Amino acid sequence: MSVFDRIVCGIDGSPEALGALRQAKRLLAPGGRILALTVSDLSAAVQAGWSASDIAAQLKREAEQARDEAFRELAGLADAEARVVDGSPAGRLLEAVQEEEATLAALGSHGRSRAAGIVLGSIATELLHDAPCAVLVSRPPVDSTRFPHSIVAGVDGSPESLAAAAAAEELALRLGASLRLVAATGGKPVDVDGLVRLRGREPAYAGVSARGRGATLRIPALEWSELSPLEALLDASAHADLLVVGSRGLHGIAALGSVSERVAHRARCSVLVVRPAR
Repeated sequence: MSVFDRIVCGIDGSPEALGALRQAKRLLAPGGRILALTVSDLSAAVQAGWSASDIAAQLKREAEQARDEAFRELAGLADAEARVVDGSPAGRLLEAVQEEEATLAALGSHGRSRAAGIVLGSIATELLHDAPCAVLVSRPPVDSTRFPHSIVAGVDGSPESLAAAAAAEELALRLGASLRLVAATGGKPVDVDGLVRLRGREPAYAGVSARGRGATLRIPALEWSELSPLEALLDASAHADLLVVGSRGLHGIAALGSVSERVAHRARCSVLVVRPAR
């Protein structure tokens, strides 16, 4: 099965959210399904006293406008839906991920909308902690029509990083993107045996060519950095439009301050955090 065949994308009507939807469409596997979900949080209206009904009606209208924009963006896809639901944004997005059995949840960075109630910085954190699937935190690429043009994957030989490398490889081959692999030696010891297994896979990561859709890809040798993993990945993000990292699958408090979470919030390009399958 191709990666990212079922995607849930949070939509709040902001340019950042629509950008995330466009990137999610690019990552969607051929024949896959995508759900654009707008969450209308009416809690603000409840606290508005005598004007609560007017504010609730406005929030509903704005949520429906966001849904309609998403629907237009999804035109032409065989299996796509744009939907409005009420409730807590993080909770309803996680419910949709579970119901759809999604393999990817997508959000834009820094989007704000009173209608949807999605403050994407905090919602992204909750998804990174609790989503059972990969999470995309999108940022505007240099050229949205070619996203992703260049992909970087962070590897350390662990099973989680090898899963991230495999996902990055499939996307590069399918979308005709360049691919770089970066290993940092300035933190915990690198699993050299794991990296040997990685380089022994086909195609090998030693300057060989691989055939992608409409292009011949040249996959470079593994790049080594003496920086810490966080610093190396942040540095790499300045020279790519998609950074792919693995996640150890930690949840809740245990996930606070993880490298993948900090990279997702601080990188200069879109970040795809690949979770191990539960």
